[in-house]
Amino acid sequence: MQVAVVTFDGFNELDSFIASALINRCRKDGLEAFITTPTPQVTSMNGVEVTGQRPMEFVTEADVVLIGSGVRTRDVVADDRLISRLSLDPARQLVGSQCSGALVLARLGLLAGMPACTDRTSRPFVEAYDVTVLDAPFHAEGNIATAGGCLASQYLATWVITRVLGEKVARDVLDYVAPIGENQETVERALRAVHASEAALH
Repeated sequence: MQVAVVTFDGFNELDSFIASALINRCRKDGLEAFITTPTPQVTSMNGVEVTGQRPMEFVTEADVVLIGSGVRTRDVVADDRLISRLSLDPARQLVGSQCSGALVLARLGLLAGMPACTDRTSRPFVEAYDVTVLDAPFHAEGNIATAGGCLASQYLATWVITRVLGEKVARDVLDYVAPIGENQETVERALRAVHASEAALH
């Protein structure tokens, strides 16, 4: 199972790297994430230059696609040519967004009829697509999930791992990366965030 972590120029390091790093702790279980970029190199909002591991076309073959956030997401959604390269199919893929990545999902029409999570700065722009923005860090319906706030990227990764490999694997990953002495509360907080959106649908 392959995960495309879509990472644009001006990206937020916390969004792309936390999700990909947590998911890549599951390589031995057959789940692997790749930083997926529209150009061979992209530069973060803080000037960190990164070489993409996969080209944008990888999104069509990936089992999971996570759309990262950044300071240029509004430019991304205004670029018809770039948006056309994001051919996503929630019927066969898990699709998630982090912070302003919700703008991309809204632009693609994937948030129609469902609420979403995003960051404070992006909220009015997501709402402009007639999407209801929740005061919550994570929300999922079916195969689509959105997370709001940089550190909510751990919830997005938890959702992916839980959906693909099960809760026990997610617990093991979170327990390993949790701050020492805060293991149980870190694990439970992440799983509670993921399960809360599921419970709201039943």
